[in-house]
Amino acid sequence: MASFKIIGGKKLSGIVHPQGAKNEALQIIAATLLTKEQIIIRNIPQIIDVLCLIDILKGLGVLIKKIRKNTYSFQAQDININYLKTPDFKKNSQKIRGSVMIMGPLLARFGTTILYPPGGDKIGRRRLDTHFIGLTKLGARFKFKKSKFYEVTSNKLIGSNILLEEASVTGTANIIMASVLAKGTTTIYNAACEPYIQQLCKMLNSMGSNIHGIGSNLLTIKGVKQLSGCKHTILPDMIEIGSWIGLAAMTQSKLRIKNASIKNLGNILTVFKKMGIKLKCENDDIIIKEQESYTIDTFINGSILTISDAPWPGFSPDLLSIILVTATQANGNILVHQKMFESRLFFVDKLIDMGAKIILCDPHRATINGINRKYPLKGTVMSSPDIRAGIALLIAALSAKGTSIIHNIEQIDRGYEDIDNRLRILGASIERI
Repeated sequence: MASFKIIGGKKLSGIVHPQGAKNEALQIIAATLLTKEQIIIRNIPQIIDVLCLIDILKGLGVLIKKIRKNTYSFQAQDININYLKTPDFKKNSQKIRGSVMIMGPLLARFGTTILYPPGGDKIGRRRLDTHFIGLTKLGARFKFKKSKFYEVTSNKLIGSNILLEEASVTGTANIIMASVLAKGTTTIYNAACEPYIQQLCKMLNSMGSNIHGIGSNLLTIKGVKQLSGCKHTILPDMIEIGSWIGLAAMTQSKLRIKNASIKNLGNILTVFKKMGIKLKCENDDIIIKEQESYTIDTFINGSILTISDAPWPGFSPDLLSIILVTATQANGNILVHQKMFESRLFFVDKLIDMGAKIILCDPHRATINGINRKYPLKGTVMSSPDIRAGIALLIAALSAKGTSIIHNIEQIDRGYEDIDNRLRILGASIERI
């Protein structure tokens, strides 16, 4: 198990090129299973979760070639569906939550798939009901086997009117991918409309799909008989962009984030501005200015600012850990309300050990009393519980006085490409041990 050794308290400076979006990549790569023809995907992040999904597709027989850094070609011409019954598939599919994304494409094209309980962050209950219910309405049949996996089959998927109980991003993506080859018309109401879902729909349309309502929560999909190949470029990762903003504020650094696709960031920049962080947009770059202090806004009536997560275009739950750690050195107080997952705030005890003033109200809410840099956080030894908590702890360590050790950094590597080398280029003192 690898670890990071960080000597904190150093100001950083330089240019950051954000990686491709993890959550988009998992959907887009799974969608290559929908056609026999070649698909070229650019800006694929080289992170553990994505590489694991690529290994699963290789096991299925997809011909995958690395054209250059972050660019791959995929051709799912000869698929070995029996790979789903192998121990190798079971092991790989249970490593990452993104493995669930192959269910819709395989069901649409081959009429069968297998689903083991997927892996991913241990952040509380993460049900798959949206996937099951939506695919069942299209004609899928789920059978639970004694070996603790689901066998999913369908003679023929038929378009249907689907009202989702929750605007699940992965659930919406799976249903979309199944619907594009279904017979007839499918409508998905209360669909997730994140930029990554929009990207998936645009890619599928370039392959010959017929999807309308892109960017809204009502999608209409007219099924087609087959899809062709295409070329697609993955958006920059909005969660990584938010992480760099929080890092710059905490370490009093000046950073320029290049080609951030600002129009696809929703209200992320607005929320960071409410934290008092000075941002400037120049063309498609974000410039974070060096500032000694930043003051958290209050609501108009003077009450404490509350930042909570919500489905797009609301604030992403993946960025609440960044807001939380950034608030520890701010001037002012804030309430963070994590609505979607009940275990995602449990890493705050590690920040408290470093000197942060945080009250964990319950599994979903934490109040942070910003200390306005009256004293720095102090280095400590800790372990990364999941991707987003891990990067928050890394930001805390980079801003802290003294040396910190972060164990279980594989969790960070699951979502952040080559993070230690990229930080060293900016002036950080970090080594992998």
